[in-house]
Amino acid sequence: MFTGFMADTWIAASIVAVVAGLVGYFVVMRGSAFFAHAVPQGAFAGAAAASLLGINVLLGLGVVAVLAALGISWLGRRGRHDAVVALMLTLLLATGALLLSWNTEYEPEIFSLLFGEVLGVNSTQIAPTAVLALICCAAIVVLFRPLLLTSVLPEMAEAAGIRTRRLELVFLLIVALATSMTLPVVGALLIFSLMIGPPAAARSLTARPLAALGLSIAIALVIVWASIAAAYQWSWPVGFYVGVLSAACYALGRLWGRLWPKHDAHDAFPHGAPILDSTARQLPG
Repeated sequence: MFTGFMADTWIAASIVAVVAGLVGYFVVMRGSAFFAHAVPQGAFAGAAAASLLGINVLLGLGVVAVLAALGISWLGRRGRHDAVVALMLTLLLATGALLLSWNTEYEPEIFSLLFGEVLGVNSTQIAPTAVLALICCAAIVVLFRPLLLTSVLPEMAEAAGIRTRRLELVFLLIVALATSMTLPVVGALLIFSLMIGPPAAARSLTARPLAALGLSIAIALVIVWASIAAAYQWSWPVGFYVGVLSAACYALGRLWGRLWPKHDAHDAFPHGAPILDSTARQLPG
């Protein structure tokens, strides 16, 4: 289970779990779950285009995901954000279907992007996955303070001078990169469960941001590792275990929250205004 091709599987899946737990925490905090669900499915068009052109599928995924994030950010300023996301999703899915129809051969690699192929990960995918993961993690670390403040106290953050729209655009780009790098491992239809389930469960367990963030990553890692072991043992799709375990963790987290209520997330910032002023002074522009 830990030798040969499986070594690449464990490495890639662990990288994906860390990024999903880290970025997913802010996805849940900011109520961007629909965006995180739509972008990887829409990026399917990028994979189809890359396959048609004979270039790296991951490159196609990343480019289309970033373009989708930019388009949603720009159009969202002039209309309902959820409607813009839905329209972008349908447009990209339709484009992907058209591009696939132009292919003369069936491409299992593209199809696997919908459901994941974690047991089929090879060593050539490790490096680009790790690079994108480092970019996403570094961006979250740099923007951690303003992201957290605008997620919990958006009105006060805007009043303190933080450019929330610019920050939202940067965050959408981070989510786009994170979802595109996880597609080959988890799949477009299942990354949503890994990016939402563990962070939502962590938030139910504690209101402390750093503790919840650590729990989110830990839960995502446990889910992925358990899913790989179960899929290897019983030959069921790894995505099935990822989805079921993510839902189970969220349900247990909600049950724990009902039995032992936590403080509201706003209590993590008892001195919100001074912190916001300090953060605003640190931001450019």
